[in-house]
Amino acid sequence: MSALDSLDTVLEDRSLETIWLATTNNYGWVTRADNRINTGHPVGVAAIRYDGTEPTILTANIEADRIRSEVEEFAVEEFDWYDTTLAGAIEARTNEPAAADFPVSGLEEVDLSDVRQPLDSTAIEDYRALGRETAEVLESVCRTLSSTQTEREVASTLTGRLTERAMSVPVCLVGGARRLQRHRHFRPTDEQLGSYAIASVCTRRRGLVVSATRTVAFDPPEWLTARHHAAARVHTTAVRATQRVASDDGTASDVFSAIQNAYDVVGYPDEWQLHHQGGAAGYASREWIATPNLERQVMTPMGYAWNPSVQGTKCEETVLIGDSGIEILTSTGEWPTMTTEPVGSKQPIDCHVPLDRSK
Repeated sequence: MSALDSLDTVLEDRSLETIWLATTNNYGWVTRADNRINTGHPVGVAAIRYDGTEPTILTANIEADRIRSEVEEFAVEEFDWYDTTLAGAIEARTNEPAAADFPVSGLEEVDLSDVRQPLDSTAIEDYRALGRETAEVLESVCRTLSSTQTEREVASTLTGRLTERAMSVPVCLVGGARRLQRHRHFRPTDEQLGSYAIASVCTRRRGLVVSATRTVAFDPPEWLTARHHAAARVHTTAVRATQRVASDDGTASDVFSAIQNAYDVVGYPDEWQLHHQGGAAGYASREWIATPNLERQVMTPMGYAWNPSVQGTKCEETVLIGDSGIEILTSTGEWPTMTTEPVGSKQPIDCHVPLDRSK
């Protein structure tokens, strides 16, 4: 189902005449473009107006010409930036029963994360390209790392190389050996990488977001392989559980139960409590994050990004789960892998392993 078909259903189900979309996730879903100037803000500088006919875009005069060139298929209406805000301009142009995906006075506020699922065929092709290119850049940079580089140097290189591929980079985490066992979110610092390093990125293009992680070892700690294998086994379990739960019309909590059990089996029963485990992915880095009690439907075809971690190790990919099975989108075939059997399943998956640079 296309984005506009899904919005038709929203209008009908909520008895609305009009819906306005200005958050980055929803704008990208409808237009395959980006409405942000301030990348740290979830609401962009332009809003889509949809009433069941042709969508239009509303934005300030300083953005209008650029947006017309980026989204040629939609008409663009503009207001003077010094007269009002985007929310104020929407309020002034809306009389009928209407909603918006961000706060606008007098309008119902709606969350469309469920409506953005599952992915349509056009999105899937875009997603494949983004996943492959993200992995290509991530792996090419990681192959060149040295133990004396700083975390910030690596993050700068990664961000620059990804930007060259027309991606924005909402997340770029690089951690060296000392900090990786202390922090699950390893924001880069001026510390040198040391004996091993992990790099994690989220990239966005044409509205879609993928996530991936790679590990490089220069003088690997003796425990690195075993802990990484434990995280990989949890990851593989999560992926296979997602596939099974989707076919059974189950929910995120069902997948999370399998994740908890996997941590127990691999010998780290409480590890899931120290970091979120991931969830559905698409027009957000996570459309939802699984928890023990989250009753969100597991849909296909859909992207999923699970990111289990075990005491200084992490396994993370973006996978597409659909009728044809499991497709690892963030894979190039050029990085070392190991065949990993999920807990409770005889269907193994190849998982990436640390690249050993000590040899």
